Amino acid sequence: MKRILIVGSGDVALRALPWLTRRFRVFALVRQPEGCAALRAAGAIPLLGDLDDRRGLRRLAGLADAVLHFAPPPASGPDDPRTKRLLAALGSGKSLPQGVVYISTTGVYGDCGGARVDETRPCNAQTARGQRRVAAERRLRAFGCRAGVRVAVLRAPGIYAADRLPLDRLRRGDPVLVADEDVHTNHIHADDLARLACLALYRAPAGRVYNASDDSGMKMGDYFDAVADAFALARPPRMTRAEIATRLSPLTLSFMGESRRLDNRRLKRELRVRLRYPTIADGLRAATAA
Repeated sequence: MKRILIVGSGDVALRALPWLTRRFRVFALVRQPEGCAALRAAGAIPLLGDLDDRRGLRRLAGLADAVLHFAPPPASGPDDPRTKRLLAALGSGKSLPQGVVYISTTGVYGDCGGARVDETRPCNAQTARGQRRVAAERRLRAFGCRAGVRVAVLRAPGIYAADRLPLDRLRRGDPVLVADEDVHTNHIHADDLARLACLALYRAPAGRVYNASDDSGMKMGDYFDAVADAFALARPPRMTRAEIATRLSPLTLSFMGESRRLDNRRLKRELRVRLRYPTIADGLRAATAA
């Protein structure tokens, strides 16, 4: 591989660029001109284009040997037309990419009642947000089978980093669930997720799915308590589910309606990775030191 295309040039992409640009010529699709400067400074070649406008995607045909697809679906609807347009563009050239790595979400599993979940568990997304990701995954894997392109999917849980912590929420005093009603939640540091996507370019077999999660296995309220303690903030108040429903937005409440504990053994075994931040405690120590 000599040329890499990044689609969805946000925070995780910028964290992946130092590793990528030392090894490849990297193109990065960006929606707004003001996003080009940071990409150039990081060593990438910006390409203006919008996954909501297929006309601007024609230049992607035959451009790259591999694609890192980090772009989210639209905010509404049951499908992901952005991924559909991307694959149409990639498939319209004389040459196809050798591989595609897609960052999805563990929301595709739906509520698992706190059960341990590995990648063999069937998708059962119960939110429109999760259903759009299921649609994208299925479209990508079908493309891989049909075109002979090696597709890998990283199902990411809550992504955090020093600049991606819920400090504003803690300062507002937003509540979390009481312990006996709380949900199991999972996390991955943004630096580790960027590194996993890069490793998957080389090490993931065709059609493989991975739970891109760390080893923490915490309940949601305990996570907020840990962040509060690390930054000397008040711990959030605990409320019942009925009480909390009047205080938080429907989107925030939706994350409190699903509980699962992710099994990440496949990730470690097949991608042969040692996480830099294997637990929330490790990530918070780095954040407070910074």
